[in-house]
Amino acid sequence: MHIRLFYAIFCMILASPASAAAAELGISGVWARASAGMARAGAAFMTIDNPNPQADALIAAEAGVSGVVELHTHIDDNGVMRMRKVPRIAVPANGRTEMKPGGLHVMFIGLTAPLKEGQRFDLTLVFEKAGRIVVPVEVKSAKAR
Repeated sequence: MHIRLFYAIFCMILASPASAAAAELGISGVWARASAGMARAGAAFMTIDNPNPQADALIAAEAGVSGVVELHTHIDDNGVMRMRKVPRIAVPANGRTEMKPGGLHVMFIGLTAPLKEGQRFDLTLVFEKAGRIVVPVEVKSAKAR
C-alpha cells in the first residue's frame, strides 16, 4: 500500500507544470523604425532577459509585415559597417541579450507596406528552448535610436 501511495505522489510531482517548466524569457522594449520613403526593408530591436540556468537562442522570427524575416547583425568590414544574416542569436543563462541599432536585430525584407510611426504589429520569436513567443512591436520615428 505504501509503495502505491509513494508512486502516485511521485507521478503527480513529475506531471506538475510548475516543476517541469522553466521561467519564461522576458522580452521588453520591442520596437521598429518607421520606413524612410518607399524602403523595402525594416528592422526590429529589443532586450531579451533569460532568468534560467540554461542558455537559449533565438533561431527564427515571423511577421506579416514582410515577405522575409531574418536574424541579422552588423560587422565591420575594413571600416565599412555591413549587415549579415546570422543563424541564431545567443541568449545566455541568467543573462541578457540586447538587440539595438548597429548590432543584432530582426530584419524585415520585402515590406508589404511602409512601417508608419505609431503603427503596431505582432512579431513571433522562435527560441530553441522557450519555443514561440509573440510580442507586439511599436513603430517609432525613423530617427529613433
